[in-house]
Amino acid sequence: MAAMLVATTMAACGQDDGATSAPKAPATIPELTKDPLTLSFIWFDWPPAHALEAFANAEYTKVRSNVTIKVNTVPNANWHDAMFTQFAAHKTDFDIPILDSQHIGEAVTNGNILDITDFVKKNIDVKAYNPYLLAAYGQYPQAETGKRDENASLYGLPLLGDTWTMIYRKDLIGDKPPQTWDEMISVAEKCQADNPGVSGLAFHQANGSDAAAVTYNTVNGVYGGNLWDSKTRKINGVLNDAAGQEAMDVLVNKMKPLTAAGSGNWFIDEVNAAVAQGKACIAFNWIAASGGLLDPKQSTLGTTREEILDKLGFATLPSQKTNLVPLGGMGMHVSAYSPAANQAEALNFMKWFEQPDIQKKWAAAGGVPSRTDALESPEFLNAGPFNKVYADSVSRMRDMWNVPEYARLVDIENTNVNAALNGAKTPKDALNDIAKEQQGVLDSGSRKGGGGL
Repeated sequence: MAAMLVATTMAACGQDDGATSAPKAPATIPELTKDPLTLSFIWFDWPPAHALEAFANAEYTKVRSNVTIKVNTVPNANWHDAMFTQFAAHKTDFDIPILDSQHIGEAVTNGNILDITDFVKKNIDVKAYNPYLLAAYGQYPQAETGKRDENASLYGLPLLGDTWTMIYRKDLIGDKPPQTWDEMISVAEKCQADNPGVSGLAFHQANGSDAAAVTYNTVNGVYGGNLWDSKTRKINGVLNDAAGQEAMDVLVNKMKPLTAAGSGNWFIDEVNAAVAQGKACIAFNWIAASGGLLDPKQSTLGTTREEILDKLGFATLPSQKTNLVPLGGMGMHVSAYSPAANQAEALNFMKWFEQPDIQKKWAAAGGVPSRTDALESPEFLNAGPFNKVYADSVSRMRDMWNVPEYARLVDIENTNVNAALNGAKTPKDALNDIAKEQQGVLDSGSRKGGGGL
């Protein structure tokens, strides 16, 4: 079996012709080495990465005492390139790349990660998961949102679920969170007027990673817009239709004026800092990045967790014309260029990690699991005030484009949304430029991928 992994890995090298060419992992985990082994991950630098390393070294070593887990981290903005530069060289210093759902298509078509379909069928209880989470974090081509194609191949398994939560100051706007997007803007506007020095809103605006793009995509979704037609691969005329234009107008002309001066390049850390310092009435951030808000050492809102929670509330996103929320989170995959012993260990880790008792322990350690039983468990729901927000949001999630051209598409959107938020372009021009440039990328590519929307 170990030889089989080596053979399939070598067969993948050099296959960059755009065809789906990922090498297959065996259904049965090969014999594991008894020698000391370091199993390496790559992720971006944020609290869940450090939590994963600590958790895995504490728990996985109970069953594999010769293994050390190392989670290598890079700045978020460098995350994609840090992985795909090594993939292009057909040599990686990591065994388990943690990919955004939208990275999968690029990795699969270039043969960078293993096809683990047979392994999953033999070792993973797929019925224990919401079907879309399995699809989002592992399937390619991607099915329509909320649906999974059981005949499609899987290239990864869920590591961390995530979505946005609305964080609000209960002491400033009341215990009940706004229910619609329009109401949220009105409440934020009044709160800002009534509390000098406190901005009405804080959200991601940066031209880096997927920051500004996710913000626009979220507003686009709740106002009834679409990012593209995945069946025809049409963006121009879809993204920038009336609903898309309304969403951009709301973001730039109604939401942006309620943000702090100088916030035009804010991302995760800056939004959290504004909340912790009591400088925002309502904020939006990823759930997995919100744990530090309850740390009295990082907050001016209270000297204990309980005092902070007297002032902070966490809620699902308001709805408007729809109730869509952004899909976040990532899956774990196996590098096609990792040594055979490390590939075998990676598969063993994935099987171990997806067990129900381990998923509940991961939840208690601060992770966001994807197994339904873990999501509904007291270990998860009681671990943080925002965890129920995630459980209630799963059925509302919408992803971006699950195609190999994702990195180019998101860069175009980030650049133009950020330009509109900072006054360098009008909302209409920015959206039309996004649609035309993204359409050009898809039209110039020969690869066909799935949807996700």
